[in-house]
Amino acid sequence: MDFTGKTVLITGGSRGIGRAAAVAFAQRGAKVAINFRSDKQAALETMEMLEGEGHLPIQADISRPMVVQQMVDAVVREYGRLDILVNNAGIFEAHPIDKCSYEAWQESWKRTLDVNLLGAANTCYCAALHMIRQGGGRIVNVSSRGAFRGEPEQPAYGASKAGMNAMGQSLAQALAPHHIFVGTVAPGFVETDMALELLASEAGDAIRQQSPTGRVAKPDEVAYCILFLASEQAAFTTGCILDINGASYLRI
Repeated sequence: MDFTGKTVLITGGSRGIGRAAAVAFAQRGAKVAINFRSDKQAALETMEMLEGEGHLPIQADISRPMVVQQMVDAVVREYGRLDILVNNAGIFEAHPIDKCSYEAWQESWKRTLDVNLLGAANTCYCAALHMIRQGGGRIVNVSSRGAFRGEPEQPAYGASKAGMNAMGQSLAQALAPHHIFVGTVAPGFVETDMALELLASEAGDAIRQQSPTGRVAKPDEVAYCILFLASEQAAFTTGCILDINGASYLRI
């Protein structure tokens, strides 16, 4: 998987899966734009990890449609093109239906969908317009096992990821004539900041035992699958949803 000369935009690229993907793309020759919302220090730390030159940190709140457009346009101005988009930004917050107020319920649903689904959809739209003009590209969406098995404490998260899966399959059909190929990875639990507290709690051992491997995924393992779907050789996988969960949930 050689990405020499390719340009990549990774949303939520300052930590976790996004950071691992940024490092992996840079190791293979790509120039990487790292989007972050507020943690500039984490973004700068990620920049220090990247091999090569020409990488770009870019601050943007992808829940805001006009900001998304400005972010994508800025990346294209910097590099002259955008070859690969990785939609990785996401939030995960509890709002159990039997324990939260109606107001809190609505707020959690709106925040989660604005970032996880609408933010990704808007980034796809803006990136795809540039990719159509340049003759092709790759989009990889980072979904979740929760889209299939449900998230009883975080139902908006599960719904947003199920929507991302359907969006990816729809866009794969719509964009294939333009030589833009769309893939989705659906990880289970991953050793990231988002899951750290839960994995360290009493529930951690039970979570690890969901997989016959006795562990959860490492960010590098998810990053490798992202790079595979973004590679030239993986074009005919367009529309696929790739499970990365150590057999903790097998779809039929």
